[in-house]
Amino acid sequence: MVKVLDKLDCQILDIITQNARIPFKDIAEVCNVSRAAIHQRVQRLFEEKVLTGSGYNVDPKILGYQVCTYVGVKLEKASRYKEVMPELSKISEVTECHFTTGPYTLLLKLYARDMQHLMTLLNGRIQEIAGVSETETLMSLEESINRGIPIEETALAQ
Repeated sequence: MVKVLDKLDCQILDIITQNARIPFKDIAEVCNVSRAAIHQRVQRLFEEKVLTGSGYNVDPKILGYQVCTYVGVKLEKASRYKEVMPELSKISEVTECHFTTGPYTLLLKLYARDMQHLMTLLNGRIQEIAGVSETETLMSLEESINRGIPIEETALAQ
């Protein structure tokens, strides 16, 4: 469902998606409104689920996870999704999972400390899940772009 956002909402979103730590007083100055107005708007954006989550991004390499991979998972039947998901969610190295169309039923993003750890995750964990019939691993050599979607008033206020 597309939320109706006005120019101020879009301006706030554009600022905080570039710097989540920016003080509300600084946003208020840029937007030429009160700090209370910014606080109320941000609170409403959370309540309406336009904004979700909060926190910081941690560089996996600093924590010793040197290998980033995408794993295409084929299931015996797509309906096994409900059984497979709880098992995948137990694997903390899986940071994303998408139910997809195309050659894979699921597309995972996962991090491993090294190639041996990756082998253990693939052969000892993921491929052992009942319902998983096949996997294909794609290695990420470098993350070249990592950004959110653009905040454009015309696209949101339909």
